[in-house]
Amino acid sequence: MSDQSASRESELLTITEAAELLRAPVATLRYWRHLGTGPRSFRLGRRVLYRSDDLRSWIDVQHGQVAPDSGIRR
Repeated sequence: MSDQSASRESELLTITEAAELLRAPVATLRYWRHLGTGPRSFRLGRRVLYRSDDLRSWIDVQHGQVAPDSGIRR
């Protein structure tokens, strides 16, 4: 296995790893996936995977949003 292919594999996170990164329950990620509001994900066979770059981009977008009813920036 080349170094490039090994680094590409390390960019893929399982739903459990993504939940740990986001500090959210796996069930929440499943619900967000169902609603289409969570971070971008894809299926590879039976597994749901997340690219680490997509997770970081989604976090950045969420960070810039204003919380409803509070006026406090997240």
